[in-house]
Amino acid sequence: MTPPAGDRDPAHTPVRVLLCDDHAVVRAGLLALLSSAPGIEVIGEAGDGEEAVALAAALRPDVVLMDLQLGSGIDGIEATRRIAGLPEREAERDDGREVECDDGRDDGRDVERDVERDVAGRGAAGRGAPHVLVLTTYDTDADINRAIEAGATGYLLKAERPEELFSAIRAAAAGRSTLSAPVAHRVLAQMRSPRPGLTDRELDILGQLARGLSNREIARALFISEATVKTHLGRIYDKLGVDTRAGAVSVAKEQRLLP
Repeated sequence: MTPPAGDRDPAHTPVRVLLCDDHAVVRAGLLALLSSAPGIEVIGEAGDGEEAVALAAALRPDVVLMDLQLGSGIDGIEATRRIAGLPEREAERDDGREVECDDGRDDGRDVERDVERDVAGRGAAGRGAPHVLVLTTYDTDADINRAIEAGATGYLLKAERPEELFSAIRAAAAGRSTLSAPVAHRVLAQMRSPRPGLTDRELDILGQLARGLSNREIARALFISEATVKTHLGRIYDKLGVDTRAGAVSVAKEQRLLP
């Protein structure tokens, strides 16, 4: 049996991984793939977010490989937030390990390192909690931002080569951030020209819009004037880069801005 994370010598023990994906076939494929990777050991599987949080608390893996869409129950974002917030175990507090968000190499990849530092600063899991590495097919700005803000150490797309996945898992175990190239480009683009987010009131109106309500009905539901509704709709259109009600709802669903 693999000893708890706090009692292990990281130089001679495998990276302990917990899988979380609601598709049994996907979990089986990942288990088979990771079993072929030296220095990586899968210690558990979860089919939903609640199970992932419970197993992460009980098993204390080094890395949780987390999907975002998990069917019913909490999604991968909320599961990530809960796992990143797990309390530190007594046995782990004085283990001498330091979490690094940069490997210190001067290899010229300044842009990638800047993005990694930003990710680490916005949501790296605290020392003692398992690191969460998102593995998903979704690469929208909303998904990426929510995952990072929830505490994900890295964000990888399922289209990556196996070697990239192995490398990302080892990096996450050491507290280093890893992003798929398309994700890094998106984060970098946001850093260069951030798009203003929707206010709570705009999100309320967007939700009513998705229900198919007219401006008058939205005004009545939210106890505001129709003129105020029209003003907010104009701002919503500008922020989402659309010019129609249907377009706003479509983009909002794509970016998962709607509950």
